[in-house]
Amino acid sequence: MSEGDLVSLISEGKRKILTIEDVFNEVIDVNYLKRIDKIFDKGLHFYLDQQPLKESNESSIFFRKKVFAHDLNFATRKIVNHFEEVNQSITAIAILSDVTIERILPTYDLSSSPREVAKDLRGKLYPQVFTSDLKEFLRSLIDSFAKYNILVFEFVETWNKKERVNIDGFFLKPNAIVLKRQQSSFRREIFTLVHELAHYLLGEEEIEEIAIESLTNTGLSDIEKWCNDFAYYFLVGTHDAAMSAIRDSTVHNDYHHETIRTISRATHLSRIALFTRLLIQNKISPKDYKLIKDDFEERARQKREAERIRRERDKELGIQVRGSTPIAMNSPLLVSTLQTAYYEGVIDERQVCLQLNIPPKKLGLYIQ
Repeated sequence: MSEGDLVSLISEGKRKILTIEDVFNEVIDVNYLKRIDKIFDKGLHFYLDQQPLKESNESSIFFRKKVFAHDLNFATRKIVNHFEEVNQSITAIAILSDVTIERILPTYDLSSSPREVAKDLRGKLYPQVFTSDLKEFLRSLIDSFAKYNILVFEFVETWNKKERVNIDGFFLKPNAIVLKRQQSSFRREIFTLVHELAHYLLGEEEIEEIAIESLTNTGLSDIEKWCNDFAYYFLVGTHDAAMSAIRDSTVHNDYHHETIRTISRATHLSRIALFTRLLIQNKISPKDYKLIKDDFEERARQKREAERIRRERDKELGIQVRGSTPIAMNSPLLVSTLQTAYYEGVIDERQVCLQLNIPPKKLGLYIQ
């Protein structure tokens, strides 16, 4: 962000447009400083600290990596910065509490077969009991990852924000994965989690959006292709045999919808992700794939439109339905680390509530 960009942001809604000299000077009006803090959410004490900011590989992914797979908007950069600070805080708390959260799984490279690695790690990280409940399956994955010291954070984005993050998840060294709660599709969140697991296995950080277009592997780096392939094989498991049995789908216009639907239910891979895999395997033509993809998108659009109309009708009838804000999932690794730190006297009750994002009245559910 340039000086002009910042001044433009904090001038929004003011009659008098601020200048660079108003902000970047020896003295700054406290009201301007408050406006700045509404952007960065650091607290006024942050700006009074005389110590220079650390610009090192240890402090931020934005110093470790210069180019990302996607253009990151400001909301995304803020959420990444937030979880970097949370991750660093948890690491410090663990060290002070003599809790070991070091890496357990080995590091792989691009010469390793994503299929074979996925097959090997399914025995360790895949939930022992498969459930058709997508949310519970996601929770089971997070729990399984925790057993191998892989810390997963989930965040819920509120709908009243001016700017929404433009990514689905990211991996931060050494062992943290961050996911955005997908209101419309837990399947997408599940795939994102396993895709970011692949980045963890390779030791390659990334901040990204897992769009359908990216699943075709077209124009992607070797790292992204490896991560997509790993996520597919990890989730499809033994059902890959059924996918392999599918022949050329263009014959008699047979697109195997029932087979794909069955595999989707048994693996939690979305149907469009499975059709994308058929495209990669040259079992469906790009033209037919586009027809299927467009059909899925149109159905989704119609569903969203029907929901919008229903809400408007309810509003006209005076029906107020206030949905509660979803609660982000907490990794057992995070909970156990904070519990140990609390019992060791490293942190107090307020800090436990802050880290778990819970009200004090729910502290008893975690601390006895």
